[in-house]
Amino acid sequence: MRTFLNTKKKFIAILLLLVSGAGLLAFNESDKYFQIAKNLDIFAAFYRELNTYYVDDLPPEKIMHKGIAAMLEETDPYTDFVSEENLDDLKFMATGKYGGVGASINTMGDWTTITDVYEGSPIDKEGIKPGDVIISLDNKSAKGMEQEEVSKLLKGSAGTVLNMVLRNPVTGKETARKVIREEINVKPVSYAGMVKHDIGYIKMTQFTENSGLQVQRAFEQLKAAHPGMKGVVLDLRGNPGGLLDEAVVVANIFVDKNKLIVSTKGKVKNWDREYKTAQVATDMQIPLAVLTNRSSASAAEIVAGAVQDLDRGVVVGQRSFGKGLVQTTRPLPYNAKLKVTTAKYYTPSGRCIQAIDYSHRNEEGGVDSVPDSLRQTFTTQHGRSVKDGGGIEPDAKVEPTYLSQVAITLLRKQFIFDYATSYYYSHPSIASAHDFVLTEAEFDEFEHFLENKDYSYKTRSEEALETFKATAKKEKYYDAVAKEYETLQQKMRHDKKQDLLKNKAEIKRLLEEEIVNRYYAQRGRIEKSLAWDNELNEAARLLLHPVAYQQLLK
Repeated sequence: MRTFLNTKKKFIAILLLLVSGAGLLAFNESDKYFQIAKNLDIFAAFYRELNTYYVDDLPPEKIMHKGIAAMLEETDPYTDFVSEENLDDLKFMATGKYGGVGASINTMGDWTTITDVYEGSPIDKEGIKPGDVIISLDNKSAKGMEQEEVSKLLKGSAGTVLNMVLRNPVTGKETARKVIREEINVKPVSYAGMVKHDIGYIKMTQFTENSGLQVQRAFEQLKAAHPGMKGVVLDLRGNPGGLLDEAVVVANIFVDKNKLIVSTKGKVKNWDREYKTAQVATDMQIPLAVLTNRSSASAAEIVAGAVQDLDRGVVVGQRSFGKGLVQTTRPLPYNAKLKVTTAKYYTPSGRCIQAIDYSHRNEEGGVDSVPDSLRQTFTTQHGRSVKDGGGIEPDAKVEPTYLSQVAITLLRKQFIFDYATSYYYSHPSIASAHDFVLTEAEFDEFEHFLENKDYSYKTRSEEALETFKATAKKEKYYDAVAKEYETLQQKMRHDKKQDLLKNKAEIKRLLEEEIVNRYYAQRGRIEKSLAWDNELNEAARLLLHPVAYQQLLK
């Protein structure tokens, strides 16, 4: 019996809730559905006997959920069981709305700190600021509380009251606040404005309900305010996707009516669909650039793929994530849901950009990316070659910018955040987000602020050297090179202060962004970051030079 359990544990446990050992229909032995029903009956009988005779009590819900989790290991990571208590997360993915106070948090050590406050949110109305430390929630001490637990307590139905006690990070004074939760709507367009004088810029963070309409309104407002606009950049970097229908609406802003944007094909042929633009385009002529990176996925890739395949604009940045799968939710008993991958989607040229093949697993049960040798070539409307099986390759590739180890450490340990908090309470106002600059004297203050603070780290070179030492010892070569190794180690040993100065420009930019965020919220942070944005600068350069732009589309 134990052998049977080990080999069959990944059968369709979720359907057990539906059939519960009911009698089988008469199926032909060769029919797959007969095999499913047969094994479900065996599974139900097995569980019934195990539950009845096993020496200790077995919690039914826990065992069933383990069975469901085991089954899901055979699928892709996007297929999931959603219990009733987690339906709010599913709703947020579709709508961008949730009940809460409108803040981001971070837990370090015993305490959780407010890191971002959404403009106009309940917490903003109460005057709570980034840097404030959460002392208690509804009379429950927050000391030592896990970040996930704090997050759950901050959320709740609109109209409910949350009693908070917060500590000011500078004065140490504790203040009680009564915050009334509201429905928080995370805006899919986090920023829209002009860059390089004549180029419009729209930052889209997710594809939720009505997000396409919001992108369209942002574009129309830019055009109305700047009739001489020479091009527009749609920034989909870091956009994880969302609703497929909204991707079609976004593409329709720049692509005319009745154009195929995406098609879906799956096991249930009746569900196969073609999605075409339904409206006359807002602007079919304005030069367009779409920004992507490795975190642009799903619906973001549908838009980028359609723009590329229809030769409507250029894609700039890095290759996208490569998620070519479509999910549908199915109802389950007791208000649970099954979020299941039902189809693959295909761009107008006919390519599926899914990068990982979940249908074929290696001997260890792992999955691999589609190898380059199996990627097929398709053609765009103008005959340009594009490939499937690996995300959207940009027309103009820009190497990503990586932060230095010292900058990563200063961010991770919140020293940049803490300095910005201190700066905010000692400066009642600053220049506009675009014009604000941290002075040399203020950077010196930051250096002084770091004195006696531990921001030690290992450089990648040091990590590689340690790996070499371990390998050399294992292969018994280390004794022969020990002296040279120690000499090299001494030469590579980094000086924190020197690293700080060597990466001063980068750290200064991060400080300016965090400080600006205190006065002008997320919009200010984004506006400040645009000046040194390499991908945006390249996109703007192409849009302002028609010959270079058109050359990429030939």
